[in-house]
Amino acid sequence: MTALNQANLTQLDAAVATPSYSRDRITPGIVHFGVGGFHRAHQAMYLDTLMNRGDALDWGIVGVGVMPGDKRMQEALAAQDHLYTLVVKHPDGEYQPRVIGSIIDYLYAPDDIDAVLETLADPRIRIVSLTVTEGGYNFHHVTGEFDLDNADVQHDLSSPQAPRTTFGIVIEALARRRARDIPPFTLMSCDNIQGNGEVAHKMFVAYARARDPELGAWVEAEVRFPNSMVDRITPVTTAADIDEIAERFGLEDRWPVVCEPFTQWVLEDHFSLGRPAFETVEVQVVEDVIPYELMKLRLLNASHQALTYFGYLAGYRYAHEVCQDRTFVDFLLAYMDHEATPTLSPVPGVDLDAYKHTLIARFANPEIKDTLARLCAESSDRIPKWLVPVIRERLAQDGDVRLSAAVVASWARYAEGVDEQGEPIEVVDRLKASLMAIAQRNRDEPTAFIENRQLFGDLADDERFRAAYLDALERLHRDGARACVEHLIGA
Repeated sequence: MTALNQANLTQLDAAVATPSYSRDRITPGIVHFGVGGFHRAHQAMYLDTLMNRGDALDWGIVGVGVMPGDKRMQEALAAQDHLYTLVVKHPDGEYQPRVIGSIIDYLYAPDDIDAVLETLADPRIRIVSLTVTEGGYNFHHVTGEFDLDNADVQHDLSSPQAPRTTFGIVIEALARRRARDIPPFTLMSCDNIQGNGEVAHKMFVAYARARDPELGAWVEAEVRFPNSMVDRITPVTTAADIDEIAERFGLEDRWPVVCEPFTQWVLEDHFSLGRPAFETVEVQVVEDVIPYELMKLRLLNASHQALTYFGYLAGYRYAHEVCQDRTFVDFLLAYMDHEATPTLSPVPGVDLDAYKHTLIARFANPEIKDTLARLCAESSDRIPKWLVPVIRERLAQDGDVRLSAAVVASWARYAEGVDEQGEPIEVVDRLKASLMAIAQRNRDEPTAFIENRQLFGDLADDERFRAAYLDALERLHRDGARACVEHLIGA
């Protein structure tokens, strides 16, 4: 068994691709918040591809962890000289392993906040990127405004030199750059939020204005926030993945990444201090990301929500199992064709019908083993951003919302915490306690869940949505998930 580190690269199995560039030539250019599986399967992979061509060696990535769970990632990467294995899993069982070398350091903010701030203030850092999840932007789901009452935000506003949040860290670093006459870096969101750059702009400026109105005005005027759309199914790495890589390739990696073959990145060309030549490695650099972004959020992300609760309640535990069942495939395609697609604008260069069938094939990849539990997690951050906008637009179009409303009902039924076999469901959500408490009232007060205005606004007041939701919830309770789906596609 060969441990993954810089010294052992030449000793790895010939099947494992390794960096062709000298890593000691890399200098930092990007700081990334949220170094998880997706970032390592996506942005870091694109940088590694550029570096293997001899390009972008001045764009090395320095990771930053803020959350308590990030400490483990920092330790795993540090032990491997910040190398890790990316394994692409093909549907036919082929594994394609590759060592990624574009991450050159990882700082855990609670250990040394000043080291993080000074790294961000370094003139060599020209981009700060983010994969902090949908819930990491600290805004109210209905109003869309920044939550200044958040306890950690309040701490950062009162102690700006010792920040805890991404907002506090980034704005303090920008303040230092401003004071030193160093131009501001570009803030690049890579999260699954509609208008992610615009959302990041609004939230960071709101925090900066709350700290200092003059600083806030400078951030708004000087810092750029490009929109982007990112896509690659990247399930959580399991112990079985680690063992499989060790068995197949004799490689000991503390935290590898597994992913599907498909990858896509659409990026707005809006950078103040330059950027890597992403367009040379198949990144779509465009003027307007919004059509691509809505396509992905409303077809891929919302379809994940459409399959996951129904599938789990029906007894499945993996996405590929659901998408190898014709009943559920027909339901997903019906949702995409009849409710999501009418809310989309034309997407340049994309055949939407082919895209939708590609999604089903991707979901059905048996090698990915994407768990429904992962897709069911943090629904309160996902449904309001991915599915509720479809419902609102369809209602405005006087269109059908039966399938979308049924997805919301399936979430409400899942949040009851017991499946159709009477087994407990482990609900994972930042609002778990309140959601499960409301869901316990589903049978006696069937509109209770959608009357949660923090998540759904005034949707419960719309008779068309309410009727469709109540019909689906009743069928879920009376007949079960499969029968409910069969009724919906039959109707």
